[in-house]
Amino acid sequence: MRITRATSTGQLHAAAALFDAPPREDWAADFLAAPGHHLYLAEADGGPAGFISGVETVHPDKGREMFLYELAVAAPYRRRGIARALIGTLAELAAGLGCYGMWVGVDLDNDAALAAYRSAGGTRAEACQVITWDFPGGR
Repeated sequence: MRITRATSTGQLHAAAALFDAPPREDWAADFLAAPGHHLYLAEADGGPAGFISGVETVHPDKGREMFLYELAVAAPYRRRGIARALIGTLAELAAGLGCYGMWVGVDLDNDAALAAYRSAGGTRAEACQVITWDFPGGR
């Protein structure tokens, strides 16, 4: 397995099967160009096996932290330590950038994700509720 930072939209298109939907060229370019946005790809057996994305946030009274935006591992590569390695890569980057911590939102019934995050050293914070807003024309 090899983990590399994504630097081109071509890399994201080559790993399209890992995403919820195929990456759009303009959104992929925007993500890669935005300061504080990070995406790493895991490769195994010569092809895409997983990815992790993170976004740095900074707040006047809290400092800098890393939001683990999304993690995916292709079904044939699960339970091989790829998720743990990707999480470790993002955590190492965050620590190197001076982040005080990293966090992720996860559905409480997503046992595979919970196991991956815990195996990478994550601990459960108190329960919280996610509230969302949908805006017309946003996609």
